[in-house]
Amino acid sequence: MYSVHDWAEVHRLHHVEGMSKAEIAAKQGMSRNTVARLLALRDPPKYARKPAGSQLDRFADQVAAMLAEAPTVPATVITERLRRSGYAGSVTGVKDDVRSVRPSFTAARSFQRTSYLPGELAQTDWWHTGVQVPVCRSQTREAFGLVTGLPFSAAFRVVFTLGRTTACFLPSLLGGLHRLGGLPSGMVFDNDTAIVASRNGGTVRLVDEVAATFGQLGMRGIALRPAFPQGKGFIERMVEYLQTSWLPLRSFTDLADMQQQADVWTRLNADARHVRRLSGSVRDALGVELEALRPLPASWPDVDQRLEVRASSDAFVRVGDVDYSVPPRLVGRRLAVRASLTEVVVFCDGTEVTRHPRSWAKADVRLLPAHARELRLAREAKQALKAGDVTVDTAPLSAYDDLTEMTG
Repeated sequence: MYSVHDWAEVHRLHHVEGMSKAEIAAKQGMSRNTVARLLALRDPPKYARKPAGSQLDRFADQVAAMLAEAPTVPATVITERLRRSGYAGSVTGVKDDVRSVRPSFTAARSFQRTSYLPGELAQTDWWHTGVQVPVCRSQTREAFGLVTGLPFSAAFRVVFTLGRTTACFLPSLLGGLHRLGGLPSGMVFDNDTAIVASRNGGTVRLVDEVAATFGQLGMRGIALRPAFPQGKGFIERMVEYLQTSWLPLRSFTDLADMQQQADVWTRLNADARHVRRLSGSVRDALGVELEALRPLPASWPDVDQRLEVRASSDAFVRVGDVDYSVPPRLVGRRLAVRASLTEVVVFCDGTEVTRHPRSWAKADVRLLPAHARELRLAREAKQALKAGDVTVDTAPLSAYDDLTEMTG
């Protein structure tokens, strides 16, 4: 079973980089048949077997340190150094491992440049705004902004959410790319747990949903090493710019109002600023970069969160901190839930049974009027049955005589 990470990289190399199947096989250390099978999969695989450990696992930090110092160092030299530390495996094993992790180190050198090619890279990072926005039920929650920008043109956009989970990161990332107007070749980010599932030395494993989304967009996801904010210095400065130049003296009625104000300001004010190295405005440079960016997809990846929950005894399903009503007949059933940032849709055996606007108020209860009526009638019937207050009409005996004559 191939992992979603293999699928994403093979599709990016073939459809974006234009590499042949033979070239991909050589680059990824796969057979041509494996490459062909992965390209034949239109959607990312849903299951990935956990890879078995190897002798090199305990030397991962040493390998990462050597590659960080000299990204092009040959695998034979790395093997020689590892032998001194007790490595007894083959040089082939080192070559395979280095082949998979070296790109993250060679690419890392490019992040540190002060100049970029148009459409080459984008950077993204969370902004902790510290702003409490009203949600409902007289509650407020902190708004977080995902800031995504293009270092070449210095253009950026921000999308606000009420959380920093993977389910919040993905639609915010797509929203930022949509606002920028095109797709870069790669996306740089730090080791946020919403994005990176694990890191072993130089080997980074993205969260499966993130890897699948990057694969569907044809972008390379590039995770910086820990404690290295300089690798995305541009987006760090844009976060500070928003904090000091946009946020002061503003108030917001809700998250949508906050988003609308930011969208207008970035287009009218941030894009109009003059950047010395550009010899012009950000808006002019963005017009140049848009020609190098790949066009936005006709249909965006589906990044809604998928859950499986059991309906409670009082006919509710819980998503996050909120209970949403379902038809009482579904009590005790296992139901599928699709949750976006704005809506919760519930399915039973593949058929939609209800949908609710998404609530972000803690301990909130969302009860549809139709479900409330059904629940009240069911409770009244149960109470009547328990009290014995149930009237059952009895058929007159003549009805049986008539039935006998009809069958006789």
